[in-house]
Amino acid sequence: MTDTTAPSHPTPRKERGVCAVSGRDRNKRDLIGVDVIRPALVERIRKDHPTLAPDAAISRAELARYRTIYVEELLKAEHGDIDELDRKVAESMASHETLAENIEEEYEDKRTIGEKLSDHLASFGGSWWFLITFAVFLGIWMAINLVVGEKRAFDAYPFILLNLILSTIAAAQAPIIMMSQRRQEQKDRLRSLNDYQINLKAELEIRHLHEKMDHLMSKQFQRLAEIQQVQLEIMSEKRLKKAER
Repeated sequence: MTDTTAPSHPTPRKERGVCAVSGRDRNKRDLIGVDVIRPALVERIRKDHPTLAPDAAISRAELARYRTIYVEELLKAEHGDIDELDRKVAESMASHETLAENIEEEYEDKRTIGEKLSDHLASFGGSWWFLITFAVFLGIWMAINLVVGEKRAFDAYPFILLNLILSTIAAAQAPIIMMSQRRQEQKDRLRSLNDYQINLKAELEIRHLHEKMDHLMSKQFQRLAEIQQVQLEIMSEKRLKKAER
C-alpha cells in the first residue's frame, strides 16, 4: 500500500536580527544599518549608546524616536525653548506625516449657526446689492410720505421714524461686522501657524537632505577610490606577470 500523503516542506523562517538600541529581536526588513543613516543622527544615537558598532542595525521605531529627539534638540539650540508647534513639526518629520491642512474647510465645520448668520449678514452689508436695495428702500419710503401729504403720511418730513430705523440698523450692523472680522482674524492666525509649520518642516527636511546627500556622496567616493585601488593592483600584477615572461 502506497503512501499518498504529500511530503511536508519546512516553512521558511523569516530572517531576524537584533536592534542595537532596544536589544529586541526584529524582522530584518524592520532594521536599518547604521552606515546608511546620516552621521549627525548617528552621533546623537551614540550619545546614549557609546558602544554602537559601525555595522549595527536599528529598528525603524527607534530610528523614528531618535529623529524626533534630534529635531527637538536642533530647534531648541536654534530657537531656545520649543513650543507645541515645533514639537508637532518634529513628530511629523519622524513619522513622515504631512502638515498641510485645509484651514477653510476645518474652520467652516466649526462655525455655529449664529456665526454663519453674522458672516452672511456682514457679507451682504458690505456689498453693492445692500447699497442699491437700501437706496431704493429709502427712496420709496420718502416718496410715499411726500406724495400722500403731511396729514396722511405715517412718517412725515423730517422722517423721524426713518432716522430711528437707520440708527438701529447702524447700531446692529457694527457689532455684526466686528464679529465677522474677528473670526477672519482667527482664520488668518490659523493659516499663518499652518504656514509656519510647513515652512519649518520644509527647511529642516532640506537641511537633512543635504546632509544625507553629502554622506552618500562621501561613501560613493570612498567606494570608487577602493575600486580604483583594486583596479590599479590588478594592472600592476598583470605588468609584473608580463615582465616575468
